Amino acid sequence: MTGKMNLLARLAASVAVGVIAFGAVSAPAKDWKTVTIATEGAYEPWNLTLPGGKLGGFEPELIQNVCDRIKIQCKLVTQDWDGMIAGLQAGKFDVLMDAISVTPEREKIIAFSRPYASTPAAFVASGDAPAALAKQPGAGQIVKLTGDPAHDKATVDALRVALKGKTIGIQSGTVYTKFIDTNFKDVATIREYKTAPEHDLDLVAGRIDVAFDDSTYWASAFAKPENKGLAFTGPKISGPVWGPGEALAFRQSDKDLKAKFDEGIAAALADGTVKRLSMKWMKVDATP
Repeated sequence: MTGKMNLLARLAASVAVGVIAFGAVSAPAKDWKTVTIATEGAYEPWNLTLPGGKLGGFEPELIQNVCDRIKIQCKLVTQDWDGMIAGLQAGKFDVLMDAISVTPEREKIIAFSRPYASTPAAFVASGDAPAALAKQPGAGQIVKLTGDPAHDKATVDALRVALKGKTIGIQSGTVYTKFIDTNFKDVATIREYKTAPEHDLDLVAGRIDVAFDDSTYWASAFAKPENKGLAFTGPKISGPVWGPGEALAFRQSDKDLKAKFDEGIAAALADGTVKRLSMKWMKVDATP
């Protein structure tokens, strides 16, 4: 989801209170025979809830493979994105797995595994896309942005012109939210949604002009009958602007647990498991 952030300020404050209250207490050592992993279960093809309630998708299959390798019993549970990090810090879960992009802001309050995937993001429109966006140089191609304003200026400036006066839909609290707010808030109307499928509904209904999300999410969304007419518009955006990729998230104190999962992810990358599962669910090689 990839890309998931504007919750961080209040979460950091909560963590600070926790440190004051509990910092002097030594946590007992854990054997990590069983861990609870939270995922949204609503960000297809990364993770989804199948008929009957079972979780499926790229991440649930990958995490099961990784857990088998490191001989840990993993219990998957669903949690809305906006409560994930707080739940992790409160001990409700041990690991988060939800197409979470690694960013410096997030690293201040949580720890990350090595990345297991990296995919571009894209704008999508329903029916007639904004003409300037559809005709922009690089439309339909992957454009790499670094996050350095000077380097990215030409591409961002062209997008600003194309999106002037438009309404852009975005899922709240994601790495994409920050990108859209930083670059387009003064020229376009930004409408945030709790989940990605919610911006799809407004896009189809014509209540927003474009939406911005991970390209692999869109590929899955296009296959749903209710999203008929949705299509990519403008360039797909990849590169360091999104950070090193998507990774598992841990409490900063659980260094031993992170090390175990790093080992399992490294093995899954080395033997092609990540490539195989991403090709199965995303139709692209998401290997970082």
